[in-house]
Amino acid sequence: MIFWEALGSVLIGLAISYGASRRLPRRLPATPLVLSTGPGAALFGAMIAHTVLGSGYSVVVLMVALGFAAALLSLLIRPRTGRRRSVPA
Repeated sequence: MIFWEALGSVLIGLAISYGASRRLPRRLPATPLVLSTGPGAALFGAMIAHTVLGSGYSVVVLMVALGFAAALLSLLIRPRTGRRRSVPA
């Protein structure tokens, strides 16, 4: 069962990182970094969730993997370039 959770989490991470790299190509770093961060983060999140919850919670483990992948990919997003606003003191 853990094999399927691991495989599912890697596929989820790959899908979310592929989607992010296609949707935000200018705001993310190089594509190989993005495509390796998503599955790595999802696998790490699934490993932690499986360790904490135990077996029998595959859906929850995959949801945690999705959350980890999205959170780590969001850390790679750079701010928009262009006009900067200055905040008056």
